[in-house]
Amino acid sequence: MGMLQDAARFLRTHDDILLIAHVSPDGDTLGSCFALYGALLELGKHAQVVCEDPVPAIYRFLPFSDQLIPPEQASPAEAVVCVDCADLARTGRCELLFRAAKATLNIDHHSTNDHYAEANYVQKAGATGELIFNVINCLKITLNKNIASCLYVAITTDTGNFSYSNTTPDTMRIAADILDTGIDLPYLNRCLFRTVPFPKLKLHALGVTKAKLYDYGRIAISYITLEDIASCGATSEDTEGIIDAIRDIDSVEVAALLRESDDGLVRVSLRGKTSADVSKIATRLGGGGHKLAAGCTMSPPVAEAAEQILGFAIELLHGVSE
Repeated sequence: MGMLQDAARFLRTHDDILLIAHVSPDGDTLGSCFALYGALLELGKHAQVVCEDPVPAIYRFLPFSDQLIPPEQASPAEAVVCVDCADLARTGRCELLFRAAKATLNIDHHSTNDHYAEANYVQKAGATGELIFNVINCLKITLNKNIASCLYVAITTDTGNFSYSNTTPDTMRIAADILDTGIDLPYLNRCLFRTVPFPKLKLHALGVTKAKLYDYGRIAISYITLEDIASCGATSEDTEGIIDAIRDIDSVEVAALLRESDDGLVRVSLRGKTSADVSKIATRLGGGGHKLAAGCTMSPPVAEAAEQILGFAIELLHGVSE
């Protein structure tokens, strides 16, 4: 039996299911979780959506977003599904719920995923939202507008609004099926791509201003401190998107953004533009992700972490890293 069929059978078999979104949740993990949550309700299942971090403001328009709870408020469930979590570390404090479950499922599209659950539906795709779409189809659940809207957000955010190299013909066919449900496309795109709080805009400007170029402009690195965030009247979630602006500098092939977090650690986002496999940097530091988009967590101080990232990036571009 294939991985897709195994995942569908897992969801049919269990009636009490807890869904885990990864830490620092993005559109893919949230859209995928909420879409699957809606589908499970259609099947009459009891479901919970859990994440260490709250829903960022930009995604609070999503159907079911008010259902997300922190792990401390979750009830132990017989079955746990990790959604878009490349490894167990990405579940954060939710890992205890995963380990306490009688049955576990891992649905993810990251190439660095090590198949850590009892059942695994891990497959290359533009977004985990594509895999959730396949699961819902396999369960023979008709897409309603709420579920379809969540899937659209999952897929469009992880494919750069269908502009990144991970966008495939299958991605577009799934998007067409989603559009057929009658979702409000202008509203969804306005919420995602055309609405920016002023403090976030100021923080993005600061992040780009602080960027430094290395190796003849092929490497760009910037960092954001907690003081930077406070000075702009922003929040940590407002750093989302800065890395993409840095990557878009014309000469840049490898971009990195380092961010101080409240837990005392440094969150690192990595991007490649055309061919540099930044997941090699992330995995060397205990993280993971995709060839052109990856991440990891490092120890402070942030300036020293940035120097280490720079060294790895130079090695990567000069072909001397493993």
